[in-house]
Amino acid sequence: MGRFSASQRSYHVVHRKWPKISRKVTIWLMPLELVGLITVLVIFGIAQPDLYRTKMWQIGFDNKLNSNPNMILYAYANFKPMPKVPLIWSSTLTNFNVAISVISLFFLLAKLIAFIMKLWFPIVAVFINMALLALYSVSVYGQIGPDYADPRYPAPAAWYFRQGCGLAKRYGAYKSCQIAQGSLAATFYMHVLYILNLVFAIYAMWPRKGDHLDNDEDGESIQSTPNLKDTEMQAFTSTPFTPRTQAFHTLDRKLPLRSEVSEYR
Repeated sequence: MGRFSASQRSYHVVHRKWPKISRKVTIWLMPLELVGLITVLVIFGIAQPDLYRTKMWQIGFDNKLNSNPNMILYAYANFKPMPKVPLIWSSTLTNFNVAISVISLFFLLAKLIAFIMKLWFPIVAVFINMALLALYSVSVYGQIGPDYADPRYPAPAAWYFRQGCGLAKRYGAYKSCQIAQGSLAATFYMHVLYILNLVFAIYAMWPRKGDHLDNDEDGESIQSTPNLKDTEMQAFTSTPFTPRTQAFHTLDRKLPLRSEVSEYR
């Protein structure tokens, strides 16, 4: 009873200790993650609802570098089916970026608290970093901006990534173009951080030679602890207890001492 074979306790999935290198890297990545989150929160916040999206779209069309931003109006006017707006020029991407930045901040605070309380297990880190990495991958893909809505002007990426922001100077939108470029840079920065977090979390989950030693120490500590039920049984057997014994103890407490009785005599 209470004993487990070495094969059963050779690997823990949930309650698993962080290796020294993974723990140190996770600690050092937290402030870097906070800096990146503040940056994306500011950039995505000021970009909402439409700081530069439509303007960049129009500049690209004027120079025959992407589709026409008036495609929806033309569809309405000509009673044609609604065209599919490229993700880079849609409000969906703008709102999505704001949402993932807020979610990332929440998980960073939760990770900090769980890490202090020693509840941030590697298995939890693996799933959370995978989810955040997938979200930021979608954001990076959307901001790079493949635009094939107009077959005349196919665009594998947004024009300000291919040609820079020189075209925006003539339209007085040079700063807006730089914000659009900085948005992708900050998102890619967060993407790299979550890749590193995921790599070291997977490394912490990888079986190591020292796993069985830690588990053997835990097993010895459990085996060395006396069983509570056995201790209670030994206490009861060493001092037999009956209702008559309890009555005698009660009478002894209530009756006067024999020395006092002899003095009165």
